[in-house]
Amino acid sequence: MPYPEYLPYQRKKKRWPRVLFISMVVLALTGLLLYQIPYIHRRASWRLDIASTYIRMVLNPVKDLPTPAVQVAAEPQVETTNAAPPTNTPEPTATALPTATPIYTPTATLVPTPIPASVVLDPPAYDEVRDKQDVNNCGPATMALYLRYYGWDGTQYDVAKIAKPEDDDRNVNVEELIYYVRNYAGWLNAEFRVGGDLDTLKNIIASGIPVMIEETFTTDRQYWPEDDKWAGHYLLITGYDDANQVFTAQDSELGPNQHILYDDLDDHWQSFNRVYIMVYPPEMEPALMSVLGDNWDADINRQHALETAQYETQEDPQNAFVWFNLGTNLTYFERYDEAADAYDTARTIGLPQRMLRYQFGPFISYFHSLRTEELLALTKYALGITRTSEEAMLWRGWAFYRQGDSSTALKYFHDALKIHPNYEDAQLAIQTVQGG
Repeated sequence: MPYPEYLPYQRKKKRWPRVLFISMVVLALTGLLLYQIPYIHRRASWRLDIASTYIRMVLNPVKDLPTPAVQVAAEPQVETTNAAPPTNTPEPTATALPTATPIYTPTATLVPTPIPASVVLDPPAYDEVRDKQDVNNCGPATMALYLRYYGWDGTQYDVAKIAKPEDDDRNVNVEELIYYVRNYAGWLNAEFRVGGDLDTLKNIIASGIPVMIEETFTTDRQYWPEDDKWAGHYLLITGYDDANQVFTAQDSELGPNQHILYDDLDDHWQSFNRVYIMVYPPEMEPALMSVLGDNWDADINRQHALETAQYETQEDPQNAFVWFNLGTNLTYFERYDEAADAYDTARTIGLPQRMLRYQFGPFISYFHSLRTEELLALTKYALGITRTSEEAMLWRGWAFYRQGDSSTALKYFHDALKIHPNYEDAQLAIQTVQGG
């Protein structure tokens, strides 16, 4: 017969695994609840994002954006309107990359009246907890700041709920932000144009309207081995000062009232075709139209941007971004073969790893120029970098459809809708393939 004190000891010993299990469950649930608190979520989620992305990219390495299967051997021939080439033509570079000919000087937009040498608009109040961007949320966060300039009462999460319903969506397009303003900030209107310049920004600000741009941003976080850290970012420009050659910007990542040198802003802005977004009340539209002049017309504006890109390919032929911009503006005019040639040149020079996270002109031009293998290569790469890109899913689906594989095409179209349920291009693609 066992000693009496032995039985309680045995029962106590057997309880330890159950107590440990219950403690672990309680800790996990507590951590999950705490993670839902916005402040904690923002500070923890990017670390989890980096860790999961890094592990995925170690297991499935992705390096540089692929160059064309057939290397560029001759310069893209671009038909343009009547203008004379500049007298000073740069000497060919050692690498003998193509240059665009003929060369055209971009059309200037005339401003009817001079503007002050310095204008600083009252920026919307910035709250560190509310306004610092959440992970991959600079578009909604910057737009929320912009809307609050006009008295809107909302946060970045209100914008994100519509513009990027999936938290893991890494990019919000200009068109998605415009859609939000027009449909969910009802008393305001929004437009965007491309091919802007510093004078355009200053004139818009001088008219009393802040202006939002998309530009290059270098992240301080390495998301995978050999990450080039190049990324896209939105800024809200609320002031300028000619004496100091600086713009004042509201930055959802770095904070309010950042000062950026004119030249630095233009250099970072160029990689996004110098796109600019204007949000304004209807009564300010006449003033805005006057400021933009013929750039108010979207087609004329795009023609100006095309001419600027053509000129810059001659002035800076080693710059991949100006060739990319040339391709994007040609794509707008459905000149797909010429656009594909320009994108080929940009890829041959070398583009950042995340470029196809933000801009999708190459997908469109390669599809319409019947270069399906190039489209498949680029969309595969894009999804390797950004696995939740609904745009890359859409165009990869179209590539398979072109090859006669409708079932795989539909899979990609449906995957795109999982990321963005209101993605009209994917909805239309499904209807087209299914014949509905």
